[in-house]
Amino acid sequence: MKNLNVFKYSFWFLLIISQIYHAQIVITNKDFSFGTTGRIGVGYSPNADGRTGRQLNLNNQGSLGGRMDQGDYVDFLPAFHFTPVVNGDSEKTTKIDMQARLSFYSGGTFLGNVDSKSNQGMIIALPEAFVEARNIMGSDWDVWAGSRWLRYDDVHIADYFYFDDHSATGWGVRHKNTRFSMFFPAAIDTAASNSTPYSYTNVISGTKNLIYRQREVFVVEQTIPFKNNLHMLKLLAEFHNVDKSGEKSMEQYKSDQGWVLGVKLNTNLKTKIAGSFNQISVRYGSGIANGGDGGNTQTWRTYGAPDEVNKAYKSAYSFTAVEHILLNLSNKWSANAYAVYTMSKGGSDSNNKAINYYQKEIFNRKIEFNTGLRATYYFNNWFHILSELHFAARKDGNQNTASMTKLVLAPTIVPTAERSVWARPHIRFIAEVSRYNNQAINSLYSPFLQQSGSKRFGTYFGVRTEWWIF
Repeated sequence: MKNLNVFKYSFWFLLIISQIYHAQIVITNKDFSFGTTGRIGVGYSPNADGRTGRQLNLNNQGSLGGRMDQGDYVDFLPAFHFTPVVNGDSEKTTKIDMQARLSFYSGGTFLGNVDSKSNQGMIIALPEAFVEARNIMGSDWDVWAGSRWLRYDDVHIADYFYFDDHSATGWGVRHKNTRFSMFFPAAIDTAASNSTPYSYTNVISGTKNLIYRQREVFVVEQTIPFKNNLHMLKLLAEFHNVDKSGEKSMEQYKSDQGWVLGVKLNTNLKTKIAGSFNQISVRYGSGIANGGDGGNTQTWRTYGAPDEVNKAYKSAYSFTAVEHILLNLSNKWSANAYAVYTMSKGGSDSNNKAINYYQKEIFNRKIEFNTGLRATYYFNNWFHILSELHFAARKDGNQNTASMTKLVLAPTIVPTAERSVWARPHIRFIAEVSRYNNQAINSLYSPFLQQSGSKRFGTYFGVRTEWWIF
C-alpha cells in the first residue's frame, strides 16, 4: 500500500511539473504557407534544325543576354512559421521559419512532356531545407542552419545574382546589420571539368572508396545605411579553404586557399512612381575563390586551370563590376538596364589554355562584357508590352571576341492588373532575333548555333508563363 501511495504522489508531482514546464512557452501562431515559382511554356526556332526553340545567348553566360528564352522550371515552397511567446511576454518572441524548396527543371525538352525516366527529361533537386530563427527572444540576433538559396540583389532581366549569392549548405548568424556565415559546397562529382576537384579515391581500408574533401567558406557581410536609408552600403569579405587529399589516396591534391573582397551601393531613386533604384558593385576574388562562370556567380565555383608546377590556384583572380538601374518613369513607362564586366584568370601562367586536374585542356582566362535594356510600356492595367535590347561579348584566352546582339518583343498579359515590373503571373508572347559576329558563328558559340549550325541570325518564338506566388 505504501508503494502505491508513493507511486500516486510521484505521478501527480510529475504531471504538475510537466504542465508548469509546458506552460512556459505557448505557440501562438502555427501557420503553414505554400509558395511556388515557375516558368513554363513553348518555344520555337523556325531556322534551327528540328525547329527546336533554343536559347540564343552566348555559351558560358547563362541568361546574360536575356532570360525570355530560358527553359522550363517549377519550384514548390512548403513552409511552417512559428511565433512562440515565453511566459506570456509578447516582447520575448522568436520568429521561426522551417522551409523547403522542391525544384523541377527541364533537361532539354518541355517539362510537361517528360518524366525522370525520359532521356534528358526531368531534373529534380532540393536546393532549400532549413530552419531560421529571427529576433530570438525579442533580441537582435538571428540564426539559421541547413541548405538554402541565400542570395540577394539580382539583375532580373538577365537572371544574374551578381554580388552575394551564397546558395549552399551551411549555417549563419546575424546581429543587426552584421552577418557571419559558413558554407560547405563540396560534393562527390567525378564529372567536374572546370573547378577545384573535391572527390578523391581513398584506399585506407584496402578497397577503393570515393570520398570528398570539404571546402570551407567563411563569409562576413556588413550593411551600412545612411542618409535617411536612401542609400545602403554593403561590404563583403570571404575566406575559402580546401584541405589536401588523404595521404593514402590515389589522387594527391594539395590544400588551397582564396579570399574575396567586395562593395555594393544601393540607392533608392526618387521618381514619379515609387520603387526606382540604382545598384553598383565591384568584387575581387583571389585564389580558389575566383568563381564563377556560365551565369553563376558563386565564388566557390573556381575558374580556370591550376598552376602547372604546384597544382594550386595561388595566382588566380577574378574581377567583376555591375551597374543595375530601374526607373519607374510614369504610369505608362518603366526602364530597367544593366552592364556587367568580368575578367578572370586561373592559376596557370597561360593566358590561353592550360591543363586542369582532369588532364583536360581548358581556357585559363576570359573577359566578358554584357549590357541590356528592358522598356516596359503599360498599355493598360492588364496588358503590358516588354521590349529588350541586349549585347553580349566574351573573349576566351587568345581567341577573338564572340558577340551577340539580341532584340526582343514580348506583349504580356498581366492578370493581376498591376502596373509594375514585378507583377506576376505573366503570360508572354515572345519574339526574338539575334545577330552573331564571325567568331561566334565559326565556333558555334551559342546553344542555338550548336543545334542549327553556322548562321548569322538566330530566331526564337514562344508563349510562356512565369509566376511567383508566396
